[in-house]
Amino acid sequence: MVISFSKKEGLVDVPNERKIHTKPISRIGGVAIWASTMLTFLCLVLMSYYPYGKLMSGVLLGSSLMFFLGLIDDIYGLNAKFKLLIQLSIATIVYLLGVQINSIPFFGGIDLGLLSYPITLLWIVGISNAVNFIDGVDGLAGSVVTVNAITLAILAITLSPPNPISALIGFILAGAMLAFLTFNFNPAKIFMGDSGSLFAGFLLATISITGVMKVATISILLPFIVLAVPIIDITYASLRRICKGQSPFVADAEHIHHKLLHAGFSQKKTVTILTSVAIISGGLACLCASHNAMTYYFFLTIALVIIMFFINLIRVLTKK
Repeated sequence: MVISFSKKEGLVDVPNERKIHTKPISRIGGVAIWASTMLTFLCLVLMSYYPYGKLMSGVLLGSSLMFFLGLIDDIYGLNAKFKLLIQLSIATIVYLLGVQINSIPFFGGIDLGLLSYPITLLWIVGISNAVNFIDGVDGLAGSVVTVNAITLAILAITLSPPNPISALIGFILAGAMLAFLTFNFNPAKIFMGDSGSLFAGFLLATISITGVMKVATISILLPFIVLAVPIIDITYASLRRICKGQSPFVADAEHIHHKLLHAGFSQKKTVTILTSVAIISGGLACLCASHNAMTYYFFLTIALVIIMFFINLIRVLTKK
């Protein structure tokens, strides 16, 4: 439905020197991702299976606001600095609703105090944009987000105390992304756009706070391992641009996935390499967490790889 609507309304991503696709493709796939995620929550509420949590208002409200910001950018195009200002405002609202990084476990535990606010904003806005940065190859962002969401969900229910609501969000996001990948694997029929990448990145950032960083142990560092692919890419991209005297908000074609493409790897191989790194990173995080986390991760990863294989197979057979 979104593909059909976007083509009629001209909401497509037109190829240029920075893009790798060769024909106009729908750029508002985030609508489908956001709608399926929120409808799932609504169904759970109506079925009375919804595990209420005090931080849920911040996560749902903030993610929806981030989605609408991305959607406006996809349709009209926004100034990068203005968009950053709105993202900081959304993160501030979420912070005031209780989604906060309040302490670090070093030296017996350090209360961040006033530093809690800037650190929380840096994490939420940083991860949201990091997912947006890796959305440059068919199926890449969706695959990495799926692996990251499942990993964070497993950690949320295996760490003590467990946080089932954060795990629920992670699994629902992974399900929405898997469905989206049916249309997003190379050759893509639709892109998630800023609306999808900012929405997904925001959910990864917030569930990592509510589900993992709330645990008062060294486990607070696990999200850095889980989200290694987007974190490394945005760090590398930002430092490279700053060293060149450019704004870190100016888009270019020198991200890690672009480097792999320039090295001769196809889009599918590039996605396989970076998704494999995400899987290995998730495995390391679960191994550091607990035996149960590693066991769940092992079986779910196998299931995930099989599902992705069949999605690709269906795409190939349908194309033929």
